[in-house]
Amino acid sequence: MLKTTKDFTYDKLVDSLSRQDYRIARNDVIVYRLFTNNGFKLINLASESSSIFRNDIDAIVESSDSIKMPLLGRVKVAGLTIKEAEKLLQEKYSTFYVEPFVSLRVTNRRVIVFPGNGGAAKVLPLANNNTTVMEALASAGGILEDGKAYKVKLIRNNPDPLQKPYVYLMDLSRIEGIAAGQSIVQAGDIIYVEPRYKPLATFTKEVAPIITLLTAFLILYQFSRIATP
Repeated sequence: MLKTTKDFTYDKLVDSLSRQDYRIARNDVIVYRLFTNNGFKLINLASESSSIFRNDIDAIVESSDSIKMPLLGRVKVAGLTIKEAEKLLQEKYSTFYVEPFVSLRVTNRRVIVFPGNGGAAKVLPLANNNTTVMEALASAGGILEDGKAYKVKLIRNNPDPLQKPYVYLMDLSRIEGIAAGQSIVQAGDIIYVEPRYKPLATFTKEVAPIITLLTAFLILYQFSRIATP
């Protein structure tokens, strides 16, 4: 699974990955709050027909890369950082409010982690905006004994759907790998720790059912011989 050929060309792992803020992606659920007077007064986001004061609202990033906002309609935010999206919405709301202040939070970000054994794979929610590869692996229980710490792949979707995903190779078996491990993960990333190939264990696992079947057959054969006068 997710294997690469020996001559596979990995994407260059640059230092900027560790300084790259989380970017909003499609299907993200964004909770936003709107204030006026530079944060002094919280604006009622409920409709006029509702008597409930709403101080926050959920918005889903649609396939068009946009979210639907009160008064503004649909605003394209996918690909922006949280700060960039907040600034964009503040500029747009300035038409309606004095010194608007917008606060955004993504609540459903997640990554998939394969820590070295396919059966131990986990889908992890990202609680922090700038979760690193190291933090994601730690949340998944760390690299398993069957995993190659020197061969950890970070697989990331390419914005161009016609192009192959980005694949970065990390060596986390040595202290020098800490810099690579500080790379910020994005929504939909896959962290894949290549498992160690154990031929003896694999052979035993594959042959065990056959041995069990032969043993059962021999036992039945012996009983049949005993029962036959």
